[in-house]
Amino acid sequence: MMSNDDVYAAGLLKRALDPATQPPEIQAYLSAELDLLHDLVKPGMRVLDLGCGTGRHLILLRDRVGMGLGVDYERGYIVDAVAHGARQLHFIVGDATAVPTTAAFDAAICLTNTWGTMSDKAGVLREMRRLAPKSHTRLVSVYSESSVASRREWYRRLGHAVVEETDEYLLTGGGLRSEHFSDARLRNIIGDCTIRPVADIARAAVF
Repeated sequence: MMSNDDVYAAGLLKRALDPATQPPEIQAYLSAELDLLHDLVKPGMRVLDLGCGTGRHLILLRDRVGMGLGVDYERGYIVDAVAHGARQLHFIVGDATAVPTTAAFDAAICLTNTWGTMSDKAGVLREMRRLAPKSHTRLVSVYSESSVASRREWYRRLGHAVVEETDEYLLTGGGLRSEHFSDARLRNIIGDCTIRPVADIARAAVF
C-alpha cells in the first residue's frame, strides 16, 4: 500500500484544492482557517509554514507578511508555490522535522490537517517551538471526530474510498491515512495549548 508521502507525491493535494471536489463542510473549514490566520498573523510578521504544499496560505498572506518561509517534502508542490509566490516569500524542499535554518519567526503554522498526516508529529512541534520561540505564536489546525462523514465523501470524490475507520484515523484504499483529534488527544501530544473549534469539523490548537 502507498504511504501518505506517495499519495501526495502523486498529486492528491492539487485535486483536493479544487473546490469542485469539496463537500460544503470542507469548504467552510478552509474558509474558517483564513480567519484564524488573520487573527494570528499581524502585518510585517515573519511566518513559517510547515507542510506548506503549494504555498496557498503564505500566498494569501503575501500583502501582510514581512517574510514567509514554506517547507514541504514534495518538490512538485514547491515548484508550484515558487511560480505563484511573491518577493518576500521563500519556498524550499525540506523535512518539517529538520528545517535547515536558525532564523527566528514571529509565527509558525501547520494547517488543513497536514499535521494529522505526518508520521513524526512531535518532531514537527519541536521545530515549530525552535523556530517560533514565543509562546502562543504557533498554530496547528486538524480534523475533529465530527469530520468523518464529510471526509469520507471528499475522499470518495478524489478516488480514495475509505476502507478503515478508527477513533483516531481514516485509511483509504489508495493509502491515504488521515487522523482526527479530540481535545484530550491534542493536549496529550502538544501539551499546554488553547483549542478552539473551526467550522463544525475541525479544531485549532495555539501553543
